[in-house]
Amino acid sequence: MTGKSIIPVERIEKAILLIRNQKVILDADLAELYEVETRVLVQVVKRNLERFPEDFMFQLSREEFNILRSQSVMSSNWGGRRYPPYAFTEHGVAMLSSVLRSQRAVHVNIEIIRAFIRLRKMLVSHEALARKLETLEEKYDTQFQEVFEAIRRLMVPPEPQRRAIGFRKREEKTG
Repeated sequence: MTGKSIIPVERIEKAILLIRNQKVILDADLAELYEVETRVLVQVVKRNLERFPEDFMFQLSREEFNILRSQSVMSSNWGGRRYPPYAFTEHGVAMLSSVLRSQRAVHVNIEIIRAFIRLRKMLVSHEALARKLETLEEKYDTQFQEVFEAIRRLMVPPEPQRRAIGFRKREEKTG
């Protein structure tokens, strides 16, 4: 299965969420991608818990789960779920390929890992662009500091001329 993707890239990228400052995919979304039931995926993971330390997978708290539900991020297959979902990091997804033994799981994992890598590259590229902009702004500010000062001076409204208070002597006309 080289070349053509079996899952649209957009579908995978849409499933990647930011939870606890980590990019993760929830168990139900992974199950959908692997074309297995969520309970089957969770059972396989629970049988192999030693392969999934907390930086590979964690279960959402009730509060996190309720926030996700209220944000309508949940897909339709989240219906009457009784427990919070598990969230898998990029490493957890890679580990899933060792416990899910189907050919589809292998190919789906490859595509998911590539999606994580693409997102990481985009993030790095945005950070680099932000740093360049900041450098240019600093350079620009120092080069044009005198210009900015002149503009600021021009923006200060002139003080109004005051009329003298009191009487002035009239100059007499000579005829």
